[in-house]
Formats: sequence, structure tokens, C-alpha cells
Amino acid sequence: MADAPEPDLHVDADLAARLVASQHPDLVGPVRLAGHGWDNVMFRLGPELAVRMPRREIAVPLLLGEQRWLPELAPRLPTAIPVPVRVGRPAPELGYDVPWSIVPWLPGASALAPSSEERGTDAAAEALAAFGIALGVPAPRDAPENPYRGVPLAARGADVRARLARGRAADPEVLGRVWERALAASVWAGPPVWVHGDLHPGNLLVRSDGGLAGVVDFGDLTSGDPATDLATAWLTFGPRGRAAFIAQVGALAAVDDATWERARGWAVVMGTALVDALDAESPYGRLGARILAGVAAEG
Repeated sequence: MADAPEPDLHVDADLAARLVASQHPDLVGPVRLAGHGWDNVMFRLGPELAVRMPRREIAVPLLLGEQRWLPELAPRLPTAIPVPVRVGRPAPELGYDVPWSIVPWLPGASALAPSSEERGTDAAAEALAAFGIALGVPAPRDAPENPYRGVPLAARGADVRARLARGRAADPEVLGRVWERALAASVWAGPPVWVHGDLHPGNLLVRSDGGLAGVVDFGDLTSGDPATDLATAWLTFGPRGRAAFIAQVGALAAVDDATWERARGWAVVMGTALVDALDAESPYGRLGARILAGVAAEG
């Protein structure tokens, strides 16, 4: 099992270079593959830019959401995010009939990289808490909809129980109790707030000292329950960093115990999804196991 599904759109560096040359010739520069996630491919474009291209059809509306909303969100956020500097049009004449973006190349290393894993991410805790609180303000009515993030936890109940029953996650009984507690917690009663939706180490950039340098991949951007993003306390940090994150969130905003219970439940959602779908030795498979171990250790 790989760390990403097979693509259904052909994307390579040559295509990226031809798209830039045809639509934004003033930005032409060396193009090389930087990496890919589940839904998009990133190419480095010269020293300061990157080309972000969907590799799956399902990612197209997500990329359009980034193009629409990131310019509005960025001014109030304390951390760098990849606001598109140019919008790429579908180019059927080049065999790529979907939109794409040119974004700034943000400095820093992925917090999921082996060097970051060895160093840890605890130094990013307070800055990530500040980012989450700054982002998590009431969202407009036309914010993107996402049936998997920001929703009441009960909407994910069948998936989580099925994953626990398949036995790929360690300590399924403990995790099951955590999950049922999260379901029993009161639901979010406030207005829907902005939610990044995928606030895990693979979408965080860190400096050489471990501090937070940027937050990327807003494809799952939506509105709803802030507990979805607060789950990063378990997704991203060990016990010390988690305590620092939770303390800083509490210093910046009023977060009740029920919201933290739901956040722990969201960590179970994310962790079981990774462990259930991916190879245990892959980077995201290991992340899923670490997430669930941290949740289970707290019981």
C-alpha cells in the first residue's frame, strides 16, 4: 500500500513547464519535481515559486477553493501560507484540462520528514496554536463544504468502528472507549468556524530549530467544528508539545472540555484512517501509529 492513490491525471515536469510558458511566460524558469501528496503534485519553479497541479480529478474543486479563499485568509494569519500568485487555466490543447496554481515556495522542511521526526515538533506548539486560533473564526455562509471534516463526529462513526474492528490499529479496545467518549461529548454549538481540515505534520513546514515556518495544503478547507483542527495536538506532538499546544490554545481562547474530547476523537478518525489504509512502514503509516499510540496512552 503506497502513501498516495494512483493518479488519474498525467502530470510531469515537462507539462508543468509548458503550462507556465504558455500562460505565464514572464515566470518561466527551471522546473523540477518537488513532491506529491494524495491529490496534488508540486514542482519547484525557479528559486521562489512552485507549480501546484491536481493529480486526481477529485482535487479540482479543492484547488479552486484554495484560489478563492487563501488570499482572504492570509492577511490575518500569523504564519506563512501558499497564497496563489497566479491562477492557471485548464489547457486541453496540452492534455491537461483542469485548473492549476503558481504559489510561493515557502522555506522550511516538512514536519513529516525523517530529520523532523528525529528532532520532534514540540518547538512549533505555541506558534501552531496561534495559527489555529487566528484561522478558526466564524466562516461565511459560502465557505467550502466538506462532508468529511468539520462535521459532527457521529458522521464518521461507522468508518471508525469498521477500522477498529479490522484490527490494524493497536489497542482497539482503548481507542474504542476514547471514541465513544468523544461521541458522547456535546456537539459544537457555536457558529461554523474556518477549519484547515488536514492539520498534520505533512502539511507543516518547520525551520532548522523546529519552529513553525508555514502551513500548506488547504485543499480540505471548510467550516464547522474547531475540534477538527485542534486534533493536531495528537496528530503533530508528543506529550510535552501537546501540553504546550493545549496550554497556548487555552491562553488565547476559551475551549471547553467537550471540544477537547471531540478533538481527541478526531485524532482517532485521522489515525485509524492512516493505519487502516497504508503500509505500516510508510511515513504516513508510521504517523498514524504514533497518533493512535499517543491517544491510547492517555486512555
